[in-house]
Amino acid sequence: MTNIVAIVQARMTSTRLPGKVLKALGSKPALAYVIHQLSGAQRVNHIVLATSTEDSDEPLVQWARRAKVDCFRGSLADVLDRYYHTALHCKADVVVRITADCPLLDPTVVDKCVERFLQGDCDYVSNVNPPTFPDGLDNEVMSFAALERAWKQASLTAEREHVTLYIRNHPELFRLANVENSHDYSKMRWTLDTPEDYAFLNRVIQKLEMNHIREHSPRFTMNEVLELLHTDKSLLETATAPMDFAEKERYFSSLQHDFMPRL
Repeated sequence: MTNIVAIVQARMTSTRLPGKVLKALGSKPALAYVIHQLSGAQRVNHIVLATSTEDSDEPLVQWARRAKVDCFRGSLADVLDRYYHTALHCKADVVVRITADCPLLDPTVVDKCVERFLQGDCDYVSNVNPPTFPDGLDNEVMSFAALERAWKQASLTAEREHVTLYIRNHPELFRLANVENSHDYSKMRWTLDTPEDYAFLNRVIQKLEMNHIREHSPRFTMNEVLELLHTDKSLLETATAPMDFAEKERYFSSLQHDFMPRL
């Protein structure tokens, strides 16, 4: 059986919002939502948290131990090396790359990317080249062989820090594919990187949890978040990436026609 491993990279020393991945959103730390959402992906066999060997990331290791999440530690700066050794440790055939700042990650979107990869005609699949999903639903899928080749050959600092940059920059070496959404929501920002992002995500998750008050450990979908934004215009305005006033007016106007997909 093909071993499909989702590797979630996380560190505590983010510059704009230190410790963001363990900040409370709604009823749990942000990282707990990432792991819980990801655990709904039907195509993923195993989830592992990949953090660094630095003392600053010990809280992540302790959290993983309490949450019974597999954890592997590697280089802080050479994230490609960390990914490679995590995948090697897990005996992964296929690697799904997830970042820990995506608490609204939709497991069905992950499955779409994995299913595209499993068609067998590519070495790397993402949903960000070009992006059509909200920022915060990003995921990448690659063969272990592609990851290993990048690990062996990538030499630039940026290629070691950004796991898939070498793969994406060398289409002559790797077969690349992209999964696109039927509507372009790429101007939506649902990721956790700044205090403003935190305020937005905290409001969204609290409202979503209220909607699921009778459910135990619900998972949120992209369509459910879109529905919430459609009914709460104050949230919608803070959900978009920075735009000038005229561009934002045009964007909101277009959403009146095709904002909501069929649920």
